[in-house]
Amino acid sequence: MLTIRSYASWGNWTLRHPFTVLSIVVVLGILAGYYTVDNIRIDTDTSKLIAPDAPFQQYRRLHEQAFSQDLSTLLLVVESDTPELTKSASRKLLGLLRNNTDRFNSAYIPDDSEFFRQNGLLYLDTDELQALSNNLSIAQPFIGRIAQKPDLSGFFSIFEDALKATDREAIDKTQVVPIDLASLADKIASVLHKTINGGKALLSWESLIAEKRRHSNKTFIIVSPKLDHSHIRPAESAIEAIRKAAADIQDPGLPAVKVLVTGEIGLEDDELAGISTGTFTASVFSVVVVLFILLVAYRSILLTIATLLTLALGMVFCGAFATIAVTELNLISIAFAVSNIGLGVEYAIHFCLRYRDNLNDHADKERALHDTIMTVGPSLLLAAGTTSIGLYAFMPTDYKGVAELGLLAGTSLFICLLITLVTLPALLKILPTPRKFRSKENRPQISHLSKNLAAIPIRYAKSISVATFIVALISIVLALNVKTDFNPIDLRDPSTESVIAFKQLMEDEETTPLTLDVLVKDGNSTKILQQRLSALASVGKTISLFDLQPTDQDEKLVLIEDLGLILGPQVQHFPPLKTDVDPAPGIIHLIDTIDKVLPQKTNVQDRASLARLKKELQEILIQLDERQQSSRTAFIEKIQTALLGTLPQVMKELSASLEPGKISLNDLPPDIRDRWLSRDGLYRIQIFPKKDLNDLANLKEFITEVQSVAPETTGLPIIYWESMKVVVDAFQEAIVIALIAITLILLAIRRSVIDTILIMATLILAGLFTLASAVLTNTPINFANIIALPLLLGLGVDNGIHMLVRLRHSLFDSEEQNIYQSSTARAIFYGALTTSSSFGGLAFSPHAGISSMGLIITIGIFWIMVCTFIILPALSKLILRKVTSGDVLDKTVAP
Repeated sequence: MLTIRSYASWGNWTLRHPFTVLSIVVVLGILAGYYTVDNIRIDTDTSKLIAPDAPFQQYRRLHEQAFSQDLSTLLLVVESDTPELTKSASRKLLGLLRNNTDRFNSAYIPDDSEFFRQNGLLYLDTDELQALSNNLSIAQPFIGRIAQKPDLSGFFSIFEDALKATDREAIDKTQVVPIDLASLADKIASVLHKTINGGKALLSWESLIAEKRRHSNKTFIIVSPKLDHSHIRPAESAIEAIRKAAADIQDPGLPAVKVLVTGEIGLEDDELAGISTGTFTASVFSVVVVLFILLVAYRSILLTIATLLTLALGMVFCGAFATIAVTELNLISIAFAVSNIGLGVEYAIHFCLRYRDNLNDHADKERALHDTIMTVGPSLLLAAGTTSIGLYAFMPTDYKGVAELGLLAGTSLFICLLITLVTLPALLKILPTPRKFRSKENRPQISHLSKNLAAIPIRYAKSISVATFIVALISIVLALNVKTDFNPIDLRDPSTESVIAFKQLMEDEETTPLTLDVLVKDGNSTKILQQRLSALASVGKTISLFDLQPTDQDEKLVLIEDLGLILGPQVQHFPPLKTDVDPAPGIIHLIDTIDKVLPQKTNVQDRASLARLKKELQEILIQLDERQQSSRTAFIEKIQTALLGTLPQVMKELSASLEPGKISLNDLPPDIRDRWLSRDGLYRIQIFPKKDLNDLANLKEFITEVQSVAPETTGLPIIYWESMKVVVDAFQEAIVIALIAITLILLAIRRSVIDTILIMATLILAGLFTLASAVLTNTPINFANIIALPLLLGLGVDNGIHMLVRLRHSLFDSEEQNIYQSSTARAIFYGALTTSSSFGGLAFSPHAGISSMGLIITIGIFWIMVCTFIILPALSKLILRKVTSGDVLDKTVAP
């Protein structure tokens, strides 16, 4: 009673001093806004979202401390048409980045340094080195001849001689060119076709000379950027510098070089950019839709303006609370800002609709406001309490991301309620009184339609109940097949550059980031453990410091020395290309030779390849005849670059690789050694999977087998796996907490087991239908949308209480009473629309996790409305009437 009197006194004081109240609220709002802007931060580190103190997180931090040089880095994927162009462009880009000390701490190419360029051949298997030596021995005559005449005429002359050679001559002198003639003709024709028709192409001599070796058109650069944490995107300036440098390395005369930015920081930056854009878009969408709903619900611009001003103030104070409570928003908790638009405005809708009805009943504005404060306040406090249960249910769990979202969104409900009960009455007191709304009697068509709709669940209660039972059985079957996806990469925008590049890396077993790492304290233990790991069925290979000391070095050094003698000085002193003044005679001779050889060829593929080459050579002659001298010279240089441009670089690198020295672990450069042996003496073993880890069974097998040998293993696969288990446990814990808390609150408020069962049944049905809908829409349960079900329990219980109270009155006081026409029912309906619109706005976010959360919650709210307005009335008629006929009806009805 004392509380009610205090609440009434406070309401009266607010109505008597509206300007004072508004002045205080506005001043506090301005201070809160400044504090929020100056102090709020966003932390995109997904590793902090889940169980930060769990053992697998401790192992991850231990690894990061031991090898911190690769912490908070960008991974640049440089790609072009040929290995040579990729290497050249990567080195240019590396130089630009290293010189930009304002934006970058360091940058390096893991497998391309002076050390590896000199000693790279020692890291080949002996058989692979022998095969390479054989290929280069075959190529030696070609290298010798092209070194004597390094231009188009020299090249075409060599090809012509190769065509003229008979089979006996080919056997005697091996081959004039280092590759099958038909294959070489195809490659030359393809390059010429692109070049002649205005395109850009290069012939890769590295791939031709060592055809059987694996050649990659990709190079990786690891960059440590200087992060500006005062900016919402700390790496934005560094990434913009990379974009500029990538543009600077492009050569207008060569094929384009792609530079994709990914890695830990790259993924986070794209995610932050998407979230910033997506959250803004979702907020605008939510505000526009909420504005439309308010205009329809109120039919009053003044009430709409008052509601929006109240909502804005509530958002400011909620932001300040978030800044104080957690300081740093994570990628999940940031969604509370958009969710508050719908959840916060619902209280204003209840208040304004009741105020509107009171204006129709009372001519006095102040009396209407006073009655609204006294009747709506307690019920809205109950609504906030029940709704917050689904949000607070995650707080005790280890899922920190959602636990913080639960804290912020749950507490924000009470903040919005407080702002609504303080600000809205004061605003409505000073704003002009809205026009008197027409009563229900003056709107017979709407009233009649509403009454007919309200009668359907009562009149067809049995049919609706049977249909609900059937649909529930079908939903159970569907819900058992709900998919889960706890790969954090799948939560990000799949169209962003960083995600595209990351997924491309995952497709190659040599570059996949889904590897495991284990730290070992000494060298002997490292060797023993590496052998045990390599023997596991799920392990593809392992790498440690000891793999950087080549095996069989004496034998390999002999092979390399012999190869150097065979190749001779032509490789070491390979001349630069000379511009061919007039390649036409050489081209004509080659065409004549092709015409002579073609009739002798019996292989269909050989004939087609030579015919294609002849066609392109004839096109060159036509172009040479049609062009002026200056244009002709440029055209010749373009053709020569396309065919021979990579050859000098290949010869230079080959020459450098022919002078290796014997390598011990102590000979390794410090920067390479530090990647595998920490300064604290910890050895790193990297473990690659043999199978596709996108398959959950393969992932489990890989982790389980490795942990059976090395329990303190870390890496992305373990983080994904352990995170999934934590999230599932958190979901189960939150569901249990929410169900128990809601049940106890219902028993305390309704003091009726029957009422509690009815409301809980509709909540469970709504959750079941939501899971079934997730299956039908092919929406997997993930890190973000898993919060939906506990949240929906909180959102739905309040509606169930209000509707059940209304049903008890309508079922036993008047059979014809319209349960949909009351201000409470209308407030539930419009409140659900605003809530679904705010979460629906999240569905448009490019961030897949937030988008799926918005979609699932919107679907869930739809099913809550179906269960509240259709299923609950039908079940209530059957059960409550039956209980009444048995004389065990609970007489307690909430006022």
